[in-house]
Amino acid sequence: MEATDKIIGCILGGAVGDAVGLPYEGYDSPVEVVELKGQKISDDTQLTLATCEAIIENNGIVEPSVIASCFASWHANRRVSGIGASTYKALSELVAGGHWALVGRKGEYAAGNGAAMRIAPLAFCLNPKANDARQMIRDVTRITHHNEEAYIGALAVTIAVRTAWDGTWNGQLDLLPHIIESIPDSKVRDRLAEMAQLERDTPLVDVARRFGCSGYVVESVPLALYGAQRVSSVGFESLMRELIGVGGDTDTIASITGQIAGTLIGKKELPQHLVARLQELSFIEGVANQFARQIIAGGAV
Repeated sequence: MEATDKIIGCILGGAVGDAVGLPYEGYDSPVEVVELKGQKISDDTQLTLATCEAIIENNGIVEPSVIASCFASWHANRRVSGIGASTYKALSELVAGGHWALVGRKGEYAAGNGAAMRIAPLAFCLNPKANDARQMIRDVTRITHHNEEAYIGALAVTIAVRTAWDGTWNGQLDLLPHIIESIPDSKVRDRLAEMAQLERDTPLVDVARRFGCSGYVVESVPLALYGAQRVSSVGFESLMRELIGVGGDTDTIASITGQIAGTLIGKKELPQHLVARLQELSFIEGVANQFARQIIAGGAV
C-alpha cells in the first residue's frame, strides 16, 4: 500500500506543482505568492499522464515508440497545452508520421526541461542505475529533445524519484549527493555539485538568483532537486510557495519538485485542499491509480 501511495503521490504532487506554478510562469523574481490558487494543468502533467497511459497500454513495459504514439494522439486531439518549441516540433512531426527517434529539435536549443518534466513514471518501471535502463531513458528523452544535457536532466529526475520511492533517500537534506554520484559528467552535474556546497537553509530565491530558474535544463532541474530535498522540513505547501516565489519557469520547476516530493511523502500527505482544486482531478487520479496497479502487479524492478 505504501508503494502504491507513493506512485500516486508522484503523479498528483506533480499535477499540483504544475497547477499552482502555472499562473506565475515567466514572472520576474521575486514573486509575491499570498495563496496557492492554481487549478489548471499544462503540458508538464499532460505528457506525464500520456507517458503513464502508454506504459499501461504496453503492459508495464517502457517502449519509446508506444510513448511517442500516445504523445501524437494527445497532440492531435488538442489535449496538450503550453508546450515549448522543442516539444511542439516533435509532436507535430509525430502526428505527420515522423519516426520517434528522428523528430524534434537537436543541438543546444534542445537543452530544455521538456523531457525531465514528463520522465518520472519511468522511475517506477526501470532501475535508472542500470545501463539498459539508462539507454531507455535516453531514448524516451530523444522523442522531443536530442541533447545530452536534456537526457542527464531527465536521468537526474528519474533517479531522484526512484530514491524517494525505494527509501534510498529518506527526506533528509542530502538528496543532491545521491544524484551527483549517479549521473555522468555534465553541466547538470556541475551545477548540482555547486548547489551541494550551499548552506542548506539558503533561501530558494537566492539560489535562483545565483544559478537561474529558466526552462534551460541546467537551471531548472538542479533547482527543482535542491528544492525537493526540503519538503520534510518545510512541508509541501510552503515549499511550493517558496519555489514559485523565485519566478521563471515556475510550473515546470514546481511540477518536477512536486513529483519528487510527492513520491517521498505519498498521496495521503499531500495538501488535500490543493489536490481537490485540480481540474480534471478524477481523470488524473484514474490514470495514476491504474498506473500504480500496473506497476505493483508487474512487480517492482
